[in-house]
Amino acid sequence: GDESMARIIVVTSGKGGVGKSTLVANLGSELAKQYKVVLIDADLGLKNLDCILGLENRVIFDIEDVIENRASLMQALVNDKKRENLYILPACRNLDVTKVDFKYMEKIVLELQNKFDYIFIDCPAGIERGFFNAINNANEAIVVASLDISSIRDADKVIGILNQRGINEVGLVINKYNPEKQSSSSLTIEDALEVLNIPLLGVVYYEEMMSNISNKGEVILDYEIDSNVDVKEI
Repeated sequence: GDESMARIIVVTSGKGGVGKSTLVANLGSELAKQYKVVLIDADLGLKNLDCILGLENRVIFDIEDVIENRASLMQALVNDKKRENLYILPACRNLDVTKVDFKYMEKIVLELQNKFDYIFIDCPAGIERGFFNAINNANEAIVVASLDISSIRDADKVIGILNQRGINEVGLVINKYNPEKQSSSSLTIEDALEVLNIPLLGVVYYEEMMSNISNKGEVILDYEIDSNVDVKEI
């Protein structure tokens, strides 16, 4: 594609609670050391990213203000305190996903794609069908899952929807991996890869500490990204 265009990456999960937004915040923070990055909090109704990055007090406008033309897209973007190249477009806590016209998302992405190198779209878990019409211009996705059987089953459904939508470059990040605490309802990494049949981008270990750190708006993990969205743990 055109060199000046952003890479547009959808990040989603089969179900909530697998740490998807935390992963988006960390990936964005790491990439922003070298690139211009914008994180779109499209997980409407949850409004997570601003809190994870410790930016909730900086939010003046959100995605709904942009849709309703109360603010321009550029006015609504919030710059990260620590990284000058990182911006977020906050979600609106009260926005009812079922009432949103998703065409606006396409418009937002089009407006951002020549200003940034990376656009991450933090999507609702499980993904509404309607939502997918919105992100036709994305061509890569990261699916975040834990090794729980139900999480992998739900991830499998989401991968099917992504493929249907023509997003075939889909990679897996296994989050909350705890080798010591494999329960009867968890699979091995090999099992999960066999079921899902997509490349493994990275494994994030489960840490008791993590939830404490993320409450402070600190960034947890460092990633290295090569040109194929290979997220490798350092």
